[in-house]
Amino acid sequence: MAEKLLEIRKLTTGFVTEKGLVKATDQISIRVDKGQTVCLVGESGSGKSVTSLAIMRLIDYAGGMILEGNINFHGQDLAVKKQEEMRDIRGNQIAMIFQDPMSSLNPVFTVGEQIAESLQLHQNKSSKEAMQMAIDLLKLVGIPAPEIRARQYPHELSGGMCQRIVIAIALACNPELLIADEPTTALDVTVQAQILDLLRKLQAELGMSILLITHDMGVAAEIADRIAVMYAGAIVEEGTVEEIFDHPSHPYTIGLLQSIPGFAGGRGGELYTIKGTIPPIGQLPPGCRFHPRCPHAMEVCSMKEPPDFMITDDHRTACWLFQDKPVQADNKDGVRQA
Repeated sequence: MAEKLLEIRKLTTGFVTEKGLVKATDQISIRVDKGQTVCLVGESGSGKSVTSLAIMRLIDYAGGMILEGNINFHGQDLAVKKQEEMRDIRGNQIAMIFQDPMSSLNPVFTVGEQIAESLQLHQNKSSKEAMQMAIDLLKLVGIPAPEIRARQYPHELSGGMCQRIVIAIALACNPELLIADEPTTALDVTVQAQILDLLRKLQAELGMSILLITHDMGVAAEIADRIAVMYAGAIVEEGTVEEIFDHPSHPYTIGLLQSIPGFAGGRGGELYTIKGTIPPIGQLPPGCRFHPRCPHAMEVCSMKEPPDFMITDDHRTACWLFQDKPVQADNKDGVRQA
């Protein structure tokens, strides 16, 4: 049995707005095992990035809060740790690649200095040692002439190179878990493929686990071991990459897959779109949160929120179409099994 590294249990987060406290994520459960890549997929506004901020406890600085649930990492509950304790974990054990590399890098420091800063802060390296390690990291992430690039500023580098710099910063302290939030969104297809290949290569070499956040099912197909599909703050389907792509069960998952150009076997026709839009935070419909957009909606869908039904031992979905399946049970600790 695989050894678990991160287990999120019934995590609920929220933000205080002019209209009061609203939930951003609702009772989500995700598990990442050692050496595994889990992709969290869904449209913008689904709560994916909020989940990553909650894991890092950066949500505290974004005006949000953890309302309920646990974030177990190596037997520690990150949800209840103080920020002083989290500073020792962030960067050292859990690192994050943020969405936009150009806004993630400081324009007034060289890229070498920005990589070295993490090593000086977390690893107590001297400035000389840290800079040499920064050059080695640039070489590791495939940047040519790393000694020259280390002395350059972000505006002197391409988007693809800046993304590699951000990855190098995240890897500086050899974290066990890498959270990658839309690491390929702003990149062209060729560079996107290079970044995904790089993440796979680094994972194999360093043995780290990856939680990758994306709205692109094609990206998930390339890199994931498991996929969790998120909609309007909840996990609506979760399973192995083979189960999700070969036997998708939730109508939302099916819609995401049909939206991939050429997924159904044909090209050149009209692109498929899921009708409607994701509901705004704090304005969820009653019952199943997807039912206003669902082509298979039934009367029960607008009345009761579906539980997680087990399609197989390794595949669950929150959809009333599968109400004849067993409901995912809680274990003796009150934790839903993944």
